[in-house]
Amino acid sequence: MKSPIIAIAAFLTTISLTTTVQAANSEHIRQLLATKQCQNCDLTGAGLVMADLSGANLSGANLTGANLSRANLSGADLRGANLSGASLFGVNLSQARFSGANLAGADLRNTYLTNAELNGAYLNGTNFQGAVGIPSQIASPEDFYALGVAQAQKGNEQQAISYFSQAIAIKPEYAGAYLARGVARYQILDRQGAFLDAQVAEKLFSSQQNTSGIQTTQAFIKELQTPYTEKTSSGNPSFVDLFGSVGSLLLQFLPF
Repeated sequence: MKSPIIAIAAFLTTISLTTTVQAANSEHIRQLLATKQCQNCDLTGAGLVMADLSGANLSGANLTGANLSRANLSGADLRGANLSGASLFGVNLSQARFSGANLAGADLRNTYLTNAELNGAYLNGTNFQGAVGIPSQIASPEDFYALGVAQAQKGNEQQAISYFSQAIAIKPEYAGAYLARGVARYQILDRQGAFLDAQVAEKLFSSQQNTSGIQTTQAFIKELQTPYTEKTSSGNPSFVDLFGSVGSLLLQFLPF
């Protein structure tokens, strides 16, 4: 994840897996499903949706364009494997090993990556939107911030809060992430948490002499201090609507 620009572009681009130049080796597929041992196998474009491949040895395998959606690859050995353009949507990848693997353009949306080893993997254009447990070593604070904004815009506030918290853990002075987390907390009616985050954001923006950040945060604090009115019964404003109402979108804090 080299930059938020690349990350966001990847989130908005779906790689077509409907056409593959080359078919998977059917014998290799049978071998994999029967033994979970398929080193250096040719699994190009293979259909392995929901397959139980926990602990499988797929080191060096060619899985270009393969469809592994909802499969269980927990603890799998994928070192040196080619997963470019592969669909791993919703896959359990906890404790999987990917060192030296090619995940360029792979779809890892909503995957579980807890304790996965991704050091040394090629991740250009990899789509991590909605993934849980992304190792901090492979993403910058700005990447986590971009992921959080995308989730917040979809109404997934809890996931957004998790991403903003990861950005803050890596970069404690990230004022924009505090403000963003405050807004997400406001959306789930955690006014106290939102106010605390807003206060931290205001102090950080002030120390950084970020006029736009200070003004945006102060407008948000004013919103928090405004008593609930009858209009709230029609539903809370969306993440984007709220920032429109306080004068600025958090997208301005994405570094381009």
